[in-house]
Amino acid sequence: MGLTVGVIGLGRIGGFHADTLTALPSVDELVVTDANPAAVATTTDRLASARAASDADSLFNSGVDAVVIASATPTHAELIEKAIAAGIPTLCEKPIALSVSESAEVVARVADTDVPVTIGYNRRFDPAMAAARTAVDAGELGFITTVRSTTLDPAPPPAEYIAASGGIFRDCAVHDFDTVRWLLDDEVVEVYATGSNQGDPLFAEVGDVDSASILLRFARGTIGVVSVTRYNARGYDCRLEVHGSTDSVVAGWDPATPVRNMQAGCAFPAAAPHRFFMDRFAAAYRAELAAFCASVMDPSTNPTTSAPCTAHDALEVSLIAEAATRSVDTGRPVPIEEIRDMLVPAR
Repeated sequence: MGLTVGVIGLGRIGGFHADTLTALPSVDELVVTDANPAAVATTTDRLASARAASDADSLFNSGVDAVVIASATPTHAELIEKAIAAGIPTLCEKPIALSVSESAEVVARVADTDVPVTIGYNRRFDPAMAAARTAVDAGELGFITTVRSTTLDPAPPPAEYIAASGGIFRDCAVHDFDTVRWLLDDEVVEVYATGSNQGDPLFAEVGDVDSASILLRFARGTIGVVSVTRYNARGYDCRLEVHGSTDSVVAGWDPATPVRNMQAGCAFPAAAPHRFFMDRFAAAYRAELAAFCASVMDPSTNPTTSAPCTAHDALEVSLIAEAATRSVDTGRPVPIEEIRDMLVPAR
C-alpha cells in the first residue's frame, strides 16, 4: 500500500507539488485543500488520485499518512503545530514563520515530539550542489576560503507578494543562506548586508530592497558571499561556487545558465536560459519529495542524495536573514548572537 499525502495550499508551488506527488510510486492518493475553492476543484479535476478536503482541519482528520504545507507563510506555524498534534510527518515550505521568535517557539515544540518535520529548502537535493557538498566533506578542496551563492530572479513577484514577503533576505536570500551553511557544515557568526533600489518604488515603500549583497563570516574562517536581485531579465540565475586551498568547484553552470559569454570563440552557454525556479530546480523538488515520502514509509531511510532541512536548520537560517535585515537598516555588521539574544523564551 502506498501513502495518502495531504497538500495544503494549491498555488504555484503547491500545485507543482501535487503533480509531483501523484507521479511518485510511493504515493497512492492525495487529499488537497486551499483557501480558494476553485484551486481545489482545478486540482481534483486534473489529478485522478486527488480528493478534496474542506479545510486543513478536515484534511488532518482524513487519514493522511503525511502532509505537505504550501500555503501562505502566515499559516505555516499553526499548521505545523496541528500536524505535530496529529502525529503526522510534515514537509513545510519555508519559512516556519515570518518572525524569528515565532519560529523559535515552533522549533521548541517540534523538539519535544518525535514527529518528523522537514522545511522545504530544496537546493540540498540539487544533484550538482549535493556533489559539491560531498567534495567539501571529503576534503577534496582543502580548507574553504570562499563560498559564493547567487540567486537572480528574472522579474519581481506581484506587488501583494512583495508587501507580505518579509523582504528579500527572508524571502529570497534564505535559500542561499541555507545552502552555504549546509554545504560548509559550519555556523555563520557575523553578517554584513547592503542593498539598493533602482526598480519599482514599491520595494522602498515597504522597507525592502530589490538587489542586495551579503557577506557571511563563518566560525571556521570561511567567507560567504551571497548576491540576490529581483531584476535579471535574461533569466533565473542560481549558481554556487566553492573555492578551497587545493581546488574549486561550481554548481549551476549548465547550458541554460542565463548569462551572455563575452569570451571570443566560446559558445557556452548555448541553451535557452532558465526562466523560473521551478524550471531550474524541478529535479531537486522531485528528489526532495521522493526522499520525504521514502522516510515516511520507512523512518530508517537515509536519503542518498542529500539531507533534509530540519526545523532547527530553518531557525538558524532565519537568524541569518534577520541579521542581514538589521545590517541593512543600521549600516553595520551584525553578530548572529545579537539576533539570538532577541529570542523570547518558548511558551
